[in-house]
Amino acid sequence: MKILYFHGFASSGATGTAEFLRKLMPEVEVVSPDIPVDPVEALPYLKQLCEQEKPDLIIGTSMGAMYAQQMYGYKKILVNPAFNMSTMSKVLKTGEHKFLNGRKDGQKTFKITKDIIQHHNQMERQQFKGITDFDRENTYGLFGIHDTTVNTYDLFKKHYKNAQRFDGEHHLNEKALRQAVVPLAKQMLGL
Repeated sequence: MKILYFHGFASSGATGTAEFLRKLMPEVEVVSPDIPVDPVEALPYLKQLCEQEKPDLIIGTSMGAMYAQQMYGYKKILVNPAFNMSTMSKVLKTGEHKFLNGRKDGQKTFKITKDIIQHHNQMERQQFKGITDFDRENTYGLFGIHDTTVNTYDLFKKHYKNAQRFDGEHHLNEKALRQAVVPLAKQMLGL
């Protein structure tokens, strides 16, 4: 069994969430890539990675959940999905930012430009085109009841039926993973 994990904004494949998933589900291989900053690069890269890795389940958090939603034809768990990155001015603002975790390429900082924000906006307007009946049945949204960063529950429910709330915040900790994400992942994987 294989899970592909998509991290959130300013993070990397070395995020603690991926490590917790490996710890809590040792029987499953967890692949956690560094996602490119610009969606023009990120979306094709992640689609190609899905074709190459053939995951049994994709789990994405925040920005990663927004990307995971667009991986049609795969079982998915979207945790606190940030479907509207381009309008999240507290998060996606121009300038230089520090990565929260080490990246495989060694980069410590990244720049957000007006073009990158525009690329997010263009992608967001298209992001729900292509949803199939399989996706409607096999895409789950998990929404932290204490999330003060993102609130896309209603937008998710316009497109998908499997929405659940959990006792957690925007950023996941081991408790939220143990109580909400891992049980759902195991259920979806038939474990």
